[in-house]
Order: sequence, then C-alpha cells, then structure tokens
Amino acid sequence: MKKKIGIIFGMENTFPPALVERINSMNVPGITAEFVKVGGVKMADPSGYRVIIDRISQDIPFYRAYLKNAALTGTIVINNPFWWTADDKFFNYALATKLGVAIPPTVILPHHKHPEGTTDQSMRNLIYPLNWEEIFEYVGFPAFLKPYAGGGWKHVYKVHSPEEFFHYYNQTGDLCMTLQHGVEFKEYFRCYVVGQEKVHVMHYDPKAPHHERYVKNPPPTDPKLYERVVNDALTLCRALGYDLNTVEFAVEDGIPYAIDFMNPAPDADINSVGRENFEWVVNAVAEMAIKKALSDENPAEELRWAAFLLGAPTEMASKPAVKKRVRA
Repeated sequence: MKKKIGIIFGMENTFPPALVERINSMNVPGITAEFVKVGGVKMADPSGYRVIIDRISQDIPFYRAYLKNAALTGTIVINNPFWWTADDKFFNYALATKLGVAIPPTVILPHHKHPEGTTDQSMRNLIYPLNWEEIFEYVGFPAFLKPYAGGGWKHVYKVHSPEEFFHYYNQTGDLCMTLQHGVEFKEYFRCYVVGQEKVHVMHYDPKAPHHERYVKNPPPTDPKLYERVVNDALTLCRALGYDLNTVEFAVEDGIPYAIDFMNPAPDADINSVGRENFEWVVNAVAEMAIKKALSDENPAEELRWAAFLLGAPTEMASKPAVKKRVRA
C-alpha cells in the first residue's frame, strides 16, 4: 500500500520542491511525496496522506482547520496543528523556565488599546495604573518589547529606558506584548531541531541584514556551551511536541539564553540559510517524514508538556541527542 507524504506551503520557492524531490529520489518502496492539493473539506474525511508537512497554516486558518481534520483521521502532521494553535511565546518562556532552560526576565503586558468589541468595563480586573517601576526593575534595560505571539521580527522594539519603552508601547494598539530583558550577547546560535532527535547548530547574527545572518567561517565554540545548547534545544522541542523547529540562543557570560523557540515553520530558504544548512535541513526532514510514514505512530498519542514538569518518564525524553558539528 502506497503511503503519501504531502507538503503544504505558501510563498516558498526552494525548500518545498527540494524536499519533494529528495524524498522521491530516495526510492523507498511504497513512499511518494507531492504538493498537497485541497478544495472543500468534508468533515471527518481522511486526507489521503500518511504525513503532511505544514509550512503555511499559521497564516491561513482554512489550512489549519484542514490539518486538524487530517490529524483526526490518522494523518501525522508536522508540526502538530493542535500544539501549534495552543502555543504562545509567553507560555513557552514560562514552560522553559520550569524545565531549567535559561530565559531572560520576561513579563506580559496588557493591551495598550482595548481589543475590538471591549471597553474599560471589560478591564475591571486590571490594576490601573500599572506598577511600571516594579516591572522595569524586574526586567531591566535594555529590553525588547515584542508580541506574545507572532514572528518575523514584526513589532519588535529594543528599548533602553522607560521613555523609549512608552514611545513604542504607545504604538502597539491592541497587540498583546511582552517585555523581555535584552541579553548583551557575544555569541548567538540558531538551531534546526528535526524529529526531536537531530540538532544542527548554526552561528547567527540577528543584527545583520537578513541574507547575511548565517555566519560563514565562525570561530570555534566551547564544547560545554555547545553541548548545553544542543540539550536545551532538544528539551524545548520535546516538551513542546515540535518535530521541526528552530531554537535561538543568545549567550551572555557563558549562559545560553533561549530567546526564540516557537518557529514551527522555520526559514529554510537556500538564499538566506546558505547551501550547506539548506542541504542539512532538506535531508533531515526527508528522512524524518519517511520514518514517520513507515511507522505505526498514532497522531492521537503524543507527549504532553505536563509529563516533563511532573518528571514522568517518556521514551522520547530518554533518547540521546544526535549531535552535529557547529556549521556556518
């Protein structure tokens, strides 16, 4: 019986076709890969795919609904649409702290403008005015003001004082924002994590132009720091249930602080990540997709982050890290 692997995507032009080509070129009996085609979706109707790799549903609610329905009927979706829908960055920071991963001091802030359809009466449980002095003392400056969900560096502001903070906070409208201490880093890593097993560590410069952020010919990395980065990246992705993610670490005084790790459709464009990183992620995702397609995995059975907090043993949590050397 043939088992199909589908990929659903948007404006990407390099990763999806390369992934389909790589899977098909492996010539695994019974396995084929293709771009997903979908129209009106009948409820509880099987998708016809054993595995679907999702690169776009964060922006298209129709696709998210389709993928939830597919998971309900036996399709393994990468990444799990239920996990992804429930997550936000502030929760993830709190969870990471509970798991022992270093996180800069972070607070969530009320909307500057009442969300549509609400008034000041809707906010009667909110302390007003807020104790800004306490908040600033806890977080410290410099700090980053950024949405509690979202990505692509949209609505992200670096602030160095209360005056700068209020200047930008007053422009955030009804967005829900977080304020996070700004780590003064000397090293910064972006890690692909695939299948909750494989980690590819890349030197990264978030201050550089987008196409120059992946550092070429990086300096050697301290082995202990590297090992902690790999292990923390695995800890986060296993707890969050992500099979494809990027985890970013900013290193200050030898401590890798997890800055951003809710990237379930991470950048994989050859023009930004570079040829070597591109080849690694294409191959790793292809191998993972085939492994899942051939498995007896039931998408209804999955890890829960609560198990990690309670110390419950899990098969995945006990798997050793598959380490790769640090690359540009």
